[in-house]
Amino acid sequence: MSALTRFLGDTPLRVLVKLVVISLIVGFIMSVFHWTPWDLLSGVRDMVLHLWHTGFAAVSDFINYILIGAVIVVPIFVISRILSYRR
Repeated sequence: MSALTRFLGDTPLRVLVKLVVISLIVGFIMSVFHWTPWDLLSGVRDMVLHLWHTGFAAVSDFINYILIGAVIVVPIFVISRILSYRR
């Protein structure tokens, strides 16, 4: 068995035939739905950008929650430490 056959998993001719058949089927399905490779790339790009912005929005919300809570918690902590220091 040659290195190329081992790498491809079958003989080069059989792999080529399989790839042509699969490409034909995928191309037909994409044509039926009026999809182009650029549409798929744009969709992936838009999904990544949406996840990116959603992730940073979540971090922003997380920081806002901490700051809002700190407005109440920190003064109470400081007051309780001052009162316990006097004892």
